[in-house]
Amino acid sequence: MMLTLFIPIILFFSGIGSAQNSNLTVSVSSLKNNTGKLTVELYNSKERFLKNACKTISSPIKSNAGSVTFTGIPNGEYSVLVYHDANNNGKLDKNFIGMPKEPVACSNNAKGFMGPPKYEDAKFIITKDSKISIEMTTAH
Repeated sequence: MMLTLFIPIILFFSGIGSAQNSNLTVSVSSLKNNTGKLTVELYNSKERFLKNACKTISSPIKSNAGSVTFTGIPNGEYSVLVYHDANNNGKLDKNFIGMPKEPVACSNNAKGFMGPPKYEDAKFIITKDSKISIEMTTAH
């Protein structure tokens, strides 16, 4: 009798916990070509932005576009950096002063001036399953 009473309570609370996680699909368009792969880095704080991604996913590029889905991420504030890993070496290549040599873009299509975009311009809130679109620009 006691066990049948606890099972619905446990199921209720486990449902609440899973409701606090969501999926985020990131679609990227306007890639120059289909060589290499698309890499998407997810950041969960201003302090980590463009330094230390909390999650990274890569995908093939088809028809000059790509898409990835982060599953089960906690609801909250995030930002995204995407880059076209054209030479497929698993990293964002940079020149001697640290500027990207491969095309890059950020969530909200945020752009920097004389440097990377600001976190405030790239951040967004996830409260449910979400989709964002980013257009890869030629300037990087």
